[in-house]
Amino acid sequence: MDLIERIRNRLGFIEAAGETRVLAEPQGGDLSSNDYLCLTDDPRLKEALIEGVREYGAGSTASRLLRGHRDVFERVESEFAKFKGTQRSLYFATGYQANLGIFQTLLEEGDVVFSDELNHASIIDGIRLSKAGKVIFDHANAEDLRTKIGSANVRGEKFLVTESLFSMNGDIAPLVEYAAICSETGTNLIVDEAHAVGIYGKKGSGLIEEAGIADDVFLSVNTAGKALGVSGAFVAGPDWAIEFLLQRCRSFIFSTAPPPALAYALAKSIGIIELEEDRRNRLLELCGKFSLMLEEAGFVVPERPTQIVPVVIGRSDDATAVASELQEAGFDIRAIRPPTVPEGTARLRISLNVGVSEADLERLVVLLKDAITRRIDTGFFV
Repeated sequence: MDLIERIRNRLGFIEAAGETRVLAEPQGGDLSSNDYLCLTDDPRLKEALIEGVREYGAGSTASRLLRGHRDVFERVESEFAKFKGTQRSLYFATGYQANLGIFQTLLEEGDVVFSDELNHASIIDGIRLSKAGKVIFDHANAEDLRTKIGSANVRGEKFLVTESLFSMNGDIAPLVEYAAICSETGTNLIVDEAHAVGIYGKKGSGLIEEAGIADDVFLSVNTAGKALGVSGAFVAGPDWAIEFLLQRCRSFIFSTAPPPALAYALAKSIGIIELEEDRRNRLLELCGKFSLMLEEAGFVVPERPTQIVPVVIGRSDDATAVASELQEAGFDIRAIRPPTVPEGTARLRISLNVGVSEADLERLVVLLKDAITRRIDTGFFV
């Protein structure tokens, strides 16, 4: 079998499974993006980005350690560290790049990393690039984690990595319990706050802040292209760890630096988030109201609602069909299918944002229940 035939066969399997992906422009009625605070279109951020381009140009021209560094990077890194309550932060071009880099750099042979079974692909791939051992524990299960840490044979350092708010399930990790376990066992806690930073906590810095465990966290990864409305990611932590990443992190050293204008815009975004608590509270209020609407319609809802609402359908073609119906009705909701989620758990991922109205959410619930009831014979409703 030559390469052409092999790839065509692979594409055939993807199509037969109903998992073919297509590139599609954004539609009206956004309920699929991660722009939770609707900052991407905020005039203040647009103007800041334009000002940044005028000041620093369209690109950085090189890696930070070659000729791509600008003073604005250090300024926004300092501002984000203060926002996060850490000594220092380092700005990466993407969250994926950040996770690839920190695990490859910090984990060594003899170390063991304990990873939630539903952690993001970037975390999984970063661990694979390291020489450390890996132990998978049951999703958000503190007792399983405790058992596995206790029984592991570790010659080097121990690390625990988890998302704080899981991107496909919309549930929150038991961070307080994890912090206690890490303290008891000498384990270094790494938290990916991609979907929590900008929303949770008194000043919006994330679920680490809300849980009150900042002193127990070794590093956090904070994507800037979601609630912060721009692009890139900050790794935040102690000065010595950030310095080591600056000196040895391959995904940082060997990548062209992000356009400095993005850092300029991010400084504006951080300020908006800190000052405009009402914007964050509006999103959290919508989370609660939408959860109540779903519950009243017979859906099973989580104990604590978040802005990420998964509606697990099962089969990929069923999930795609329901999503298409909702899109035709004016709601931009996408089907999430394997390999993004496990086989048999294709779903709709509804992402709430402050721009959606309660009336639209009420209409969505009616359409959603009707579409599922007509197509799928399951014990979906209570």
